[in-house]
Amino acid sequence: MAERRPVEIRPAIEADVPAVRAILAAHGNDGPVVVTDVVGPYLRHLLRFGRARVAVEGDEVVGFGATIDTGRSVHLADLFVRPDRMGQGIGRPLLADAFGDAGRRTTFASDDPAALPIYVRAGMRAWWPNLYVEGTADRLPLPPAAIMTRDATAGDLAETERTWSGHDRTAAWAHWTEQTAADNFVVLDGAEVVAIGSARVRQNSTLRVLNRLVVHPDGGVDPVPVTLAAIRRSGRSGEVVAAIQGPSPVLRPLLDLGFRIADRDQYMASEPDLFDPARLIPNPGML
Repeated sequence: MAERRPVEIRPAIEADVPAVRAILAAHGNDGPVVVTDVVGPYLRHLLRFGRARVAVEGDEVVGFGATIDTGRSVHLADLFVRPDRMGQGIGRPLLADAFGDAGRRTTFASDDPAALPIYVRAGMRAWWPNLYVEGTADRLPLPPAAIMTRDATAGDLAETERTWSGHDRTAAWAHWTEQTAADNFVVLDGAEVVAIGSARVRQNSTLRVLNRLVVHPDGGVDPVPVTLAAIRRSGRSGEVVAAIQGPSPVLRPLLDLGFRIADRDQYMASEPDLFDPARLIPNPGML
């Protein structure tokens, strides 16, 4: 057997994307493009705006890790090692290089018991489950008369989030807007904007996704009817999925209305209060 070369960690480049996608596909995180390619533009966004790294043995990519600064934290978007190289000491240094010296850290980890210890040793704790709740949008009741939605531009959404939180997510909102069948919108209570969101179609099916929703941080805004209105719009009367946080008050109403938990992973963070689980439906890759 030929002796293996040392594994090198270096910045990811455009030419690495096919090899990275092969690793993601081996883990079930990439697949056939039925409607639109979601993964390709997402990876290129990470290469341009994030801190993306590959682990390379000779000229073969054997691992990929990427983080992106969300303002709230440095968020681990992806960490995958080629299945035949798992358990060989590649993941931990790849994770360390992707995070760099970031203090505030977040990620959504699979329930794989081998993954969680790596994230704990990287300074994060497991706080609550992130639940992919799926159902038919027209099962949701019509919102109260005062709650409406209207179209919005990426610039509108980025400026509103910056005003509410101080975080500049201009590049992220522009990326989500460029996806096929994207739907950017605001939720209004009367004349006041009380939430901002974006929806899209899934890569491997016609299932729609509430890609991200931010509810006004004012405690006087009830997140439940606002979030239900956003999910109803996102689904366009068909099947829709949203990443609902375990503590969210909208989880019970959705389950009572016939929605189901289709999948789950684990929210992990270095601190307990980096976002309000009642007021953010995150994009798992970019928070």
